[in-house]
Amino acid sequence: MIASIATGQFAQLATLFVIVLWHELGHLFAALRFGWTVREVKLLPFGGVVEVEDAGTLPVREEIWVAIAGPAQNVILAAIGYFLGQIGWIGKEWSDDFVRANVLIGLFNLLPVLPLDGGRMLQAWISLQLPFHRTLMWSAKISLAFSGLIVIASLYPLRSGGLLHLNLLTVGVFLCASNWVYLRNIPFVFLRFLVHRSERSEKQIDRGKLSRPIVIAENRPLSSIIKLFMKEQYHLVYVMKRGKIANVVPEKAIIDGFLGRLTSGNADLKIFM
Repeated sequence: MIASIATGQFAQLATLFVIVLWHELGHLFAALRFGWTVREVKLLPFGGVVEVEDAGTLPVREEIWVAIAGPAQNVILAAIGYFLGQIGWIGKEWSDDFVRANVLIGLFNLLPVLPLDGGRMLQAWISLQLPFHRTLMWSAKISLAFSGLIVIASLYPLRSGGLLHLNLLTVGVFLCASNWVYLRNIPFVFLRFLVHRSERSEKQIDRGKLSRPIVIAENRPLSSIIKLFMKEQYHLVYVMKRGKIANVVPEKAIIDGFLGRLTSGNADLKIFM
């Protein structure tokens, strides 16, 4: 902010702040519309982050709508800025800059990188295809890969004698660090998912819920069974012995058994990695 005042660009900074704030308000109102518990809103130069009570219990459909709500605000603002510029209510140059800023922020947030909107939508989509543990791993690795590409893109102009894109480098390094920490914390993210899953599963059963079977051998460890749980599915675990069904176990019994071992020290969080 001090640099923008010194260079006479405070108006541009204030405009960027309003765009980012409006972007996040789109997420906020959508989240509140679905009854989510919002903890805080962090404003960042490339957008921002609405932090909610998640624990892997939010429906995928709602996650996607909330993620889309942010870039949708940029589309609306860009359309308004373009229209006002065309009818002469604001200067053409300012209108073009305003539209360009909204397009850049909106498109950047659609990159498949957590915690950007595109990363959240990608994670929600993957959770429909893969077990939730693998979803967490894949979304973190994809986010790290694209964060690295952002850093490379910032350095690319140096090859031809151009200038370093410092803003892009800063954002890329921030996203790399953020996703590296997220990858290392996946065991705890997954554990929180398991702790809150029982409560959500019981609510689904009360409303009537089709189960998705998981078929395992009798000697399969609990730690490998819970890695097969899908976020949007309720599971019954079929234990097979010599080609026949030896037992049918509801997922809650599997989770309670694992958490009980974890509490007693017979399991280790490292098994999640």
